[in-house]
Formats: sequence, C-alpha cells, structure tokens
Amino acid sequence: MSTPTLAAFKVPAVENEPMRQYAPGSAERQGLEAALAQMHKELPFEVPCIVNGKSIKTGNVAKQPMPADHANHICTYHEADQATVSSAIDGALAAKTEWEAMPWNDRAAIFLRAADLVSGKYRYKLLASTMLGQGKNIWQAEIDAAAELADFFRFGVKFVEELYQQQPVKNSPGVWNRVEYRPLEGFVLAVSPFNFTAIGGNLPGAPALVGNVVVWKPSPMATYSNYLVYKILEEAGLPHGVIQFVPGPPAEVVAQAIGHPSFASLHFTGSTFVFKKLWKDIANNLDTYKGYPRIVGETGGKNFHIVHSSAEVNNAVLQAVRGAFEYQGQKCSALSRLYVSSSLWKNGFKDKLLQEVAKIKVGSHLDFGNFMGPVIGKPAFDKILGYIAKAKDAGGEVLIGGTGDDSKGYFIQPTVILSKDPKSITFVEEIFGPVLSVYVYEDADYEKTLELIDTTTSYGLTGAIFASDRKALLLATNKLRNAAGNVYYNEKCTGAVVGQQPFGGGRASGTNDKAGSISIFYRFVSARSIKENFVGLEDFGYPSNLV
Repeated sequence: MSTPTLAAFKVPAVENEPMRQYAPGSAERQGLEAALAQMHKELPFEVPCIVNGKSIKTGNVAKQPMPADHANHICTYHEADQATVSSAIDGALAAKTEWEAMPWNDRAAIFLRAADLVSGKYRYKLLASTMLGQGKNIWQAEIDAAAELADFFRFGVKFVEELYQQQPVKNSPGVWNRVEYRPLEGFVLAVSPFNFTAIGGNLPGAPALVGNVVVWKPSPMATYSNYLVYKILEEAGLPHGVIQFVPGPPAEVVAQAIGHPSFASLHFTGSTFVFKKLWKDIANNLDTYKGYPRIVGETGGKNFHIVHSSAEVNNAVLQAVRGAFEYQGQKCSALSRLYVSSSLWKNGFKDKLLQEVAKIKVGSHLDFGNFMGPVIGKPAFDKILGYIAKAKDAGGEVLIGGTGDDSKGYFIQPTVILSKDPKSITFVEEIFGPVLSVYVYEDADYEKTLELIDTTTSYGLTGAIFASDRKALLLATNKLRNAAGNVYYNEKCTGAVVGQQPFGGGRASGTNDKAGSISIFYRFVSARSIKENFVGLEDFGYPSNLV
C-alpha cells in the first residue's frame, strides 16, 4: 500500500560535486591515506552476491587482483550460479509492484541520500577501493568514484523530476489529458565495466530511479568498489530486491538473464564485440519476451584530435597528453588518434609533445607523484604491447615509450607512435591503453584529413578540434558531424561532466542515449496517455448527421 500523495514536492537544487584537491598536508589527503592504510590491513575482502537483501555465498569463488600488485588481490567474490540468478530475477519481479508504487519523492530521497553518503561518509573508502582495485591515481579516483557518482545520483533525481513534469500542453473543453511514465514491464539487466565506479552506480541506478527493478552484473575487475556502491544504496534506504547484486561469469549470468521472458532492457557499458553479440542474442529471443526489450549501450571508441595550423601549440599538446594518458588510456573517450598539421609539427609541436610525455611518472598509486598507474590486467598488458609490436611491423616509428614491465604490476610506458600510413592498425582498432598514434598532414590537406578521420574507423564516440581560425572549426564540425557524439573545441576529448556534457556516441560506439542527461531516462520508461472526460455524451450522433 503506497502513501497518499499530499503535495507536489520540489527536489532540492543540485550542483556538480566540488572536486577536492588532495594537496600535501591537507585534511582530505590525510583522510584518504588513512582509508588506504586501513584497507591494506584488511585485505582481502569477501564479497557475496546480494539477493533480496541477503548475502549469498555460492562457494564458487573468484579473485579480483590488484593491477599494481598482482600477487595480491583486493577481494574474493562469490560467483552467482544458475540458482542464484534465478532467485535474483524472481525476487526483483516480486519487489517491482511496491517499488513502482512508491511515491516519487521517496524514491528521490533514497538517491539523494546515497549521493550524500558517497560524497561524505564513504568518499575516502570508495576512492581507496577504486585506486587499489582498478589502478587509478587519486585524481582519477576522485573525479570518478566521488564526484561523478554523486552527480549521477543527484542530477538523475533532477532529470526525472523534469521528465515527470512533461505533460500534454492542450486540453479540450471538459477533458484533462495527462501522461504517466511507467517503468518497463519486467526487469532491467545492468552490465557494468571496470573502468568507472560511477558507471557501476549509474547503470542500475538510472533505471531504478524511474521505478524499474534491476539485476546488476558488475565487472569482475571492479567487484569490490561496486559492492560498496550497492551497500551505500542499501544504507540510503533502497528496498531489498530492487537492485540485485550478482557478480559472476559474464557469459553465463547474462545469457540466463536475457533468456528470461520478463527481460525488459539491457543497460550496458563494455566492448563493442560483446554488445553486438548480446544484441543478436536478444533478437534471437524475441519470441520469448512479452515485448520488445530496450537496448541501451555505450561501447568503444577510437577518438581523435585534429590540430589545425592556427591552433595554439602549448594547449593542444597538453590537452593531447591528458586525453591520451590519463588513467592509462583506459577510458572509452581516451585520445587514440592525433592529426597534426605539418607546419606545427615541425615548429615546436613534436618537441613539446615528447618533452611533456617524458615527464610522465608511471607506477603505483601509493606514490602520489605518479601520473599513470597500471593497466587493468595481464590480458590488457599483453594486448597493448602486441599492438605496439604490430605498429612497428607496419612501419610505425615509436617516438617514445613502447615498453612494459609486469614483474609486480601491469605497467606500460606512455607510447607515441608516428605513422605515415593513417589507416595502419593502431589508427583503426581500439587498444584501450596508453598508446597515441600520430599522423602529420600537409596544411593544405586539412579538409582531406577531416574526410580521412571520418572514414578511418567504425567508431563515433568523442573527438576534439584545435584551431584559432573559426572557419576551420566550423568546417571540421560539419565534416565530422557523425564522427563523434561528443565534440570539443580546443579541449581534450575526455572528461564529460554530468549535467554539462551529456555523454555517448553513435556508429559502433553505442546507442548514443546520453548518460548524464534527461535523455537516458526516456529509455527506461513506457509512457501511458490518460484522457479523462468530465462531461458525458448526450447522443452518439454527430452534428453533421442533422438534416
């Protein structure tokens, strides 16, 4: 039984979570250092499945290694088996009626409280878990596990309030038209990636905000931080069963969920290959479902910077360094392809780029002076070095970097490869690591280079245009209209902020449903139009029937 709605509540004003600086000697650095030390003492943690609010220990145990110290692991986690996944689905569906009927202000309050727990009580613990488990430095963990996660929850509440307020603008005499935004019929499957703790919170959180129930399968490489996010939502008051936490073997868990008749939607972030396979599998199951499932996905990228001859060199270089090498290039939006005009390349750009990359320190998160940490694991380490070798074989020149050391952690040096072939392998295929491929074009070939950028890869996620000449900016914007869902002027191609730059791309990069905006919530509701008539008919005939 839901509580009667006695008022139209207005949610509090929301702002982006302020970034903390973690300067030496600051209170926030001391707090984080204490959290890291405490977490190290308690390693490894044990993570169960959470179904209907109960911890389930299946006995099928896997480990989440620490990428900077792979001899140790941050947690062991119990993998969901078939019975656990089945129980999770059944429990979610059982919780659906009460959750859907809960007044909107109460659902909103849960997520607003969760945001405050993220940004306050659990901030340092979330950062520590993200640093240890996912190999982020302080700054990258701060913008992810603290700021962006809190922003997703707070702005999500604001966006849903705006969504619910969208009502028909016209009513005939004696009629009241209105629209309700129902959650989807069935359950949502959320499959989250390793590289952003915040995405781990948003993939199940966004559908739940609008009344859906969710089965959440986190990445094996982000299990512990994602478990903390679940526990925060639970502490904030999320009813049992609304989000079911089921770590486990991805293929088996996902196949069981999408094979269920009540599967209603996939909310996915991960590889393009996996997303395409899941889309095909869902299509093959269409006769099983009650309706047509919503498929929402953000996948890979092969993101570019184009540097025009009028660009300011210092800014373009520094933006490229950050865009390519922050978090070891393990962002879907990371810079991978850099196109530089020959006049700039010869007159300072090349030298400045190599000087700045040479300054990058690579190593453990425990040394706060390191700009780069480890890549996520052994498969990534081998894949990245393999691509560097392939680039060399294709005639590419490694200007700096190109080496790795996996004796203790999975560390790869920031690598810049110059190629005369703009269609060579590292310009085309996603690497997901600290490798930047550079192509130098003749100044007169700027427009041709834009066409090259547009046709080189199948992706369409992010890109950046560097130019002082406004005509050059405009030309690139028009030529590259479909090459990126997020485009930046004189700014790196990473770092979209919730509520400021809605994030997502098209082509092979995903469904471009724009996380961090109101758009994403449309995908998880099914609108119902209601027309109420206040004045009854007195006759079934039409006025035109009169004779």
